[in-house]
Amino acid sequence: MISLRDTTAAHFGWLCLISGLALSFIGVAAIDIGAAPAESASAASSISPLAFRQLLHLGVGLLAAAVVAAPHLRVLRYLAWPALGICLILLIILLLPFIPSWLVTPRNGVRGWIDLGPIDLQPAELARIAFILAAAEYLRYRKNHRTLIGLLPPAIITFIPVCLIVLQPDLGAALLFIPAIFAMLVAAGARGKHMAAVVIIGALAAPVSFPFLHPYQQQRIIGLIQQFRGQRGGADDINYQAYTAQTVAGSGGLTGYSDAKARAVIRYAQLPERHNDMIFAVILCRWGFLGGMAVIGLYILWLIGAMATAAICKEAFGRLVVVGIAMMLAVQTAVNMAMVLGFLPIVGLTLPFVSYGGSSMVSVWIMTGLVFSVAMRRPPRMTRPAFEFDD
Repeated sequence: MISLRDTTAAHFGWLCLISGLALSFIGVAAIDIGAAPAESASAASSISPLAFRQLLHLGVGLLAAAVVAAPHLRVLRYLAWPALGICLILLIILLLPFIPSWLVTPRNGVRGWIDLGPIDLQPAELARIAFILAAAEYLRYRKNHRTLIGLLPPAIITFIPVCLIVLQPDLGAALLFIPAIFAMLVAAGARGKHMAAVVIIGALAAPVSFPFLHPYQQQRIIGLIQQFRGQRGGADDINYQAYTAQTVAGSGGLTGYSDAKARAVIRYAQLPERHNDMIFAVILCRWGFLGGMAVIGLYILWLIGAMATAAICKEAFGRLVVVGIAMMLAVQTAVNMAMVLGFLPIVGLTLPFVSYGGSSMVSVWIMTGLVFSVAMRRPPRMTRPAFEFDD
């Protein structure tokens, strides 16, 4: 648990906490604005039921952040592999055909949630955290990853959860593991030429994987190409969600609409997933370009806090955990915004802290709690240098 003599109150983790809270409350407001007519705030209520539930999710997330921030890092190291094992078991349960539908109900064709009654558990969200902890535990103070063959064990650690998540199928969530392990390997001292070779191989293999994608995933890529070409043929079909999101996002202009007008525009446009994957379009509609830049600024502030924490941390495990978390959230944020604005195909990724969802909210706050835990620990004296190798 927390020992006051081993902690400091002045650290960069506060940047992550403050920016995360600001983003979370912006998300609650945006969810309320985008609520469907049946869930809109009544005359006697100031907030929609959907937004109120998100507030409850935020409360649970803050509690989870406090729980993971309390133990010392060495406790988290001991829990890393068991946590990953439990998450893999949960991911396998999702794929078993004999699991009753009342326990695992597909949503939009994805078997990604376990119905636990009051809550829906999304194992992929927890698997992301367990994966980062396990990969950091494996890489701490090792140097075999500085050879090309030595990259194989980290690749296997990544490959197993990625494959299980792809089979759901949830390609968007699965893709987040790759930049995270890449950043952790770079931070752990992997050689640049080896990492460059991995990137080149991945780039060459990407087109080959197209025939193996599900038909709807192929259609999304085709639809993006149509958008780049200026073709409007799929505006009422394959590109309906993309074009609608861009229309709603662009309608806000520089400063956005008033609250009442934004609600009317969003509901009239009938934007799918406006409380979830497409919520950045709601933010741009209500608060305009300036509001969108403010949200981006809060994410940058969160990343500054995380990366400054990693730079100061002398303990190898803590540094790798923070680097992996920061990269995963940065990529997720960038991909979500890019797909809303039409620069990437829609892959079903939420906007961290902002999109509606209990599992998503709790997972990002657990990540924030982990960063806060690393930040508030005083660097131990006589610490062995992390990842300093003699070539």
